[in-house]
Amino acid sequence: MPAFAPSSTSETASVVPRPRRGSNAARIADLPRIEEPREVAPADARELSRVFFRRLRELPQGTPEHQYVRNALIEMNSSLVQYAVRRFRGRGDGGDIEDIVQVGTIGLIKAIDRFEPARENEFATLAMPYITGEIKRHFRDTSWAVRVPRRLQELRLDIAKAKEQLTTTLDRSPTVADLAGHLGLAEEDVIEGLVAANGHTTGSLDAPHAERADGSADGHTLADVMGEEEPALERVEDIQTLAPLLEQLSERERRMLRMRFGEELTQAQIGAALGISQMQVSRLLTRILAHLRASMLEDPDPEERTARHHA
Repeated sequence: MPAFAPSSTSETASVVPRPRRGSNAARIADLPRIEEPREVAPADARELSRVFFRRLRELPQGTPEHQYVRNALIEMNSSLVQYAVRRFRGRGDGGDIEDIVQVGTIGLIKAIDRFEPARENEFATLAMPYITGEIKRHFRDTSWAVRVPRRLQELRLDIAKAKEQLTTTLDRSPTVADLAGHLGLAEEDVIEGLVAANGHTTGSLDAPHAERADGSADGHTLADVMGEEEPALERVEDIQTLAPLLEQLSERERRMLRMRFGEELTQAQIGAALGISQMQVSRLLTRILAHLRASMLEDPDPEERTARHHA
């Protein structure tokens, strides 16, 4: 285990309360009073931590003395958090460092609460996996551009590792079937993980869009060249579906529809032109429209679908 330099920063000061430095708490806990736990040299911190851990397990939880010993251990070992954070400084902007320190301190607190001095292991050996684990979990949960379930986040990591291993073994890029066999998953699950991986990073719609062979931008942004749903397309499909159904109606029924929706005549005007009552016009139109609507929603036969496609 490498030596840890003492930290003079106060980045973790807001994470945990400062230990009670009054002589009363230290005296009752039968421990030396430490004015500045963060300033204790690493070698001294290791020796003092052994003493404090033994006393921590003897004191009842919730007492001021227990809190004093626990907080002193957190501050004396804060250099472990600073050491772990150095590995992750390049994974976010400067504003994220304080968050990483706080997350790492949570891992340190968990390690302190779980450490058993009776096993005579070095505390740093247990603490570092807890600290780095919390930091990695923080990045896993917050660095995705699109929020996806944790199961898919973990699956993405498994797929990435499997890709690397299989590429070396097979001397080619692995297929979905290769990945599924290697991971013991169904191909549908692998595909779901590959699709979810697209949510890890996103591109700006205002970014320049390159279409030239040399990769140079042509002045258009990605938003300028992205396609969008054409609202009139669905209407075209409806017209193609409706046309043969209209041909199956009688001449009188087609004339009634033309007068109502083409010429926009009222029901009374249609009735006068056809020599029937307005009530009869209303009933006939309702029946015709219901028939057309139901026919359009039916799935056509395969032969009819093929004929319509080639029409």
